[in-house]
Amino acid sequence: MKNTIFALAEDSPKYKQIYEQFKRFIEQGDILPHEQLPSIRELAESLQVSRNTTLTAYEQLVAEGYIRSEGRKGYFANELEHDFIQETKDLPIDPISEKEATPVLIDFRAGAVDQSHFPLKIWRRISNQMLTLKESYKYGDRFGESFLREQIAAYLLQSRGVKTEADAIIVGSTTQQLLVNLGFILQEEFQSIIVEDPGYDGVREAFQLHHFAFETLPIYEEGADFSQLEQTTSRLIYVTPSHHCPYGVSMSVQQRQRLIHWAEKRKGYLIEDDYDSEFRYTQKPFPALASIDSERVIYFGNFSKSFLPGIRLSYMVLPQPLLHRYKHQFRYFESTTSLFSQLTMAKFMEEGEWNRHIKRMRLVYKRKVQYLVSQLQKQFQNKITIIGEQSGLYLIIKVHMDHTEQHLIEQAASLGVKVYPTSIYVVNNHPDHPMIRLGFGNLTFDEIQRGVELLKKAWS
Repeated sequence: MKNTIFALAEDSPKYKQIYEQFKRFIEQGDILPHEQLPSIRELAESLQVSRNTTLTAYEQLVAEGYIRSEGRKGYFANELEHDFIQETKDLPIDPISEKEATPVLIDFRAGAVDQSHFPLKIWRRISNQMLTLKESYKYGDRFGESFLREQIAAYLLQSRGVKTEADAIIVGSTTQQLLVNLGFILQEEFQSIIVEDPGYDGVREAFQLHHFAFETLPIYEEGADFSQLEQTTSRLIYVTPSHHCPYGVSMSVQQRQRLIHWAEKRKGYLIEDDYDSEFRYTQKPFPALASIDSERVIYFGNFSKSFLPGIRLSYMVLPQPLLHRYKHQFRYFESTTSLFSQLTMAKFMEEGEWNRHIKRMRLVYKRKVQYLVSQLQKQFQNKITIIGEQSGLYLIIKVHMDHTEQHLIEQAASLGVKVYPTSIYVVNNHPDHPMIRLGFGNLTFDEIQRGVELLKKAWS
């Protein structure tokens, strides 16, 4: 290898090309274990590059373990497990990825909203108005604009029965980002948390970053199982009481009161994620847990599910002891969400457009979910059970067929229909049949009908 020569391109750093070429030589066995490599000088002369360039490439190879330096003797190749390298290079194509190459005709994504009913003209008018304000050209409040926090406080009182001061509200980009931040505060006092099973996987990811231990609250199609709650050791619990993720069931007032008593007894906290409570189709939205007790409930809400996913605008309401600690911890951090979006949303709410939008969309989504249910019943009859159609922007179908969840998803994808798993939400409480999540927010009635027909064809 002393007179190693290969072409170097001009559009990529030369040290990187040398590093990648020698890495390839070693992995493919062109350079044998313990074989000596060209010296820095020899390689530089062969490739007509500077010695620093070859040195940088060798240092990277040393750092990653491909080669070793033996003082004045020079550089030598290390021994690698070539069977493993060959194995990783020839891994089979993921069948799901391969299926997704089929053009997606119908996407039952749960997070999408109805584009045709978005108040574009009103939003654009208010946006243009906000651009004339000098406040739009500053960094803004690190914990959220007071204008928006005041509007959120008024809305929560009117719609969810939650009494809070604007100062107790923290505005951020997403619920998960706020959960990560909250974890920094809670880890000072708590080492574990109870999560719903199945339940929102994002909360588990957020608290895993802080090395929390997990206990579970079993959730079934009929609701939560509180029978083992007193045997848990945690003093912190995360719940979605108004619209469980993913089953869509709601907690009764008795269950809510029981949770409040549990938190008071243990001097702990309830984390209430009220992510899409606006859309309940059978009765009025249930009161929030935070409306019963504001001292033991950390309340989360967002504008992504009910308005626009890309707006990246969420908020939480913190009890006073946690609020002081949070603001002290993050006093030097800038806001993680758009100042401009905050001001526009605040004005949108002040003018009453937010309430009008929710009222209008509740009717739109109610008609869609009813149509989706009717089409599913028409095509599948007793081969599926429909869960959670009373609220939210998705429903669950339990499939009574001899197929796995993965098979159902793959077969649907083969006909251009994208459906979503529920297994990602499960910790230990696995259902007796596969369950598929179907969102309907951004689908037309024709798309819903076509999508269900294709599912019947794919799964027959």
